[in-house]
Amino acid sequence: MARTAKGQPVEVDEPHGVSVHLDAVLADRGMTLTELADRVGVTVVNLSVLKNGRAKAVRFSTLTRICRVLGCQPGDLLRVD
Repeated sequence: MARTAKGQPVEVDEPHGVSVHLDAVLADRGMTLTELADRVGVTVVNLSVLKNGRAKAVRFSTLTRICRVLGCQPGDLLRVD
């Protein structure tokens, strides 16, 4: 683990290997990101971060709402490379 000069642990961004396929599921459903954001109750910006693979985390409650609106399972949206 990396440490500071004073010996404190430092978080290092490690590649996680999870890819997000929200764009494909949206296309299959004929739904826009804006429509999904409205129906899920999150901002378009937050969904865009997720869709483009820049999210470092996603709340299970948000993932649940996304899956319910899209009629899918988490495995339809997320893959481990």
